[in-house]
Amino acid sequence: MKARVRLFRNRQPFNIQATNELFLEAVRENVSYHYAHCKLYRNILRKLHFSPEQLRDIQDLAKLPFLPTVLFKKYRFFSMPEWCIPIKATSSGTKGQFSHIGLDWGSLLCGLHMVVRIAKWRNLLSFCPTNYVILGYQPHKSNQMAVMKTAYGATLFAPALHRCYALQYRDGSYVPDLESVVKHLEQFGKKKFPIRFMGFPSYTYFLLKLMDERNICIPLPKHSKIMLAGGWKQFYTEQVDKQTLYDLIKRILNVDEENVIEFFGAVEHPIMYCDCPKHHFHVPVYSRVIVRDVHTLEPVPNGTIGLVNLLTPMIEAVPITSIMTDDLGVLHDGRKCGCGLESPYLEIIGRVGLKDIRTCAAGATELLEERAV
Repeated sequence: MKARVRLFRNRQPFNIQATNELFLEAVRENVSYHYAHCKLYRNILRKLHFSPEQLRDIQDLAKLPFLPTVLFKKYRFFSMPEWCIPIKATSSGTKGQFSHIGLDWGSLLCGLHMVVRIAKWRNLLSFCPTNYVILGYQPHKSNQMAVMKTAYGATLFAPALHRCYALQYRDGSYVPDLESVVKHLEQFGKKKFPIRFMGFPSYTYFLLKLMDERNICIPLPKHSKIMLAGGWKQFYTEQVDKQTLYDLIKRILNVDEENVIEFFGAVEHPIMYCDCPKHHFHVPVYSRVIVRDVHTLEPVPNGTIGLVNLLTPMIEAVPITSIMTDDLGVLHDGRKCGCGLESPYLEIIGRVGLKDIRTCAAGATELLEERAV
């Protein structure tokens, strides 16, 4: 059995220390696969003088060349024929550029194990029929964005009676319709079934602010939950702190903070990061996080701000074993959280443009620009 499969079947999703050797083995297998099947990735590693055999110790993960997410926004490169990749997804298209990622059958099976473990840990699985308010995109065949697919997937945690969407597809484009959401919410609130919100924190805030201005309060039925995923993106100037949003949720919907769950992720790193009851993103066994100095790109100690480098051996369709995000973050000692988990937790501080930083992966970008084969 592959190390990747054994890793994702682990019954303790946050037992980092006990899975270090298995994670390293899975990463070595994954890098070897991409090295053998993706010519561009192999050329990148060779140009940076790296081979899979150099991954001998868990500390060697920091030596693995990372690929900046910007590469996936500019180029499509896969480690298997696209026709045999069952699921494809794109990023949300910041500044008109999209990352194109694929999920192979093996990664889908691994992802299923991961989602079930994490959802069970956070008490998200239920057999009780539920009404969903999606503060995101209405599904449409023309939309391949991962955020849309993720939001829809979250409605499978409990049987869906009805789904309403804040961003509705009309005449070839998406149109915000919070008025429709308010009407649906008023209808849902008259029934005894739980209601679950899922989607962008920005639209969740805009909806609740609208309801607050109109003095509309709809106490949600017992066992209702508010699930938040994604950033504020173009609405960053209107972003509020988490506690302000939690307080608004309590006042308008009468949902306690313990039933507000937040997710973090990226299309280039499809690992499910779900916050703990203290609202911290602990690193699960399926991934590792390295925070790097913004100037030298060397790993920094826990508690130090830097660029977030994410690693996972989950995907064989695309060489995303180690990717460098444009997020600034801090990795904290898990024992300082207070929730009981000892796995380190990641705090996202903000974003920075990688074009302003001289990276050791610059050679990879140059290689792609030159259309190296």
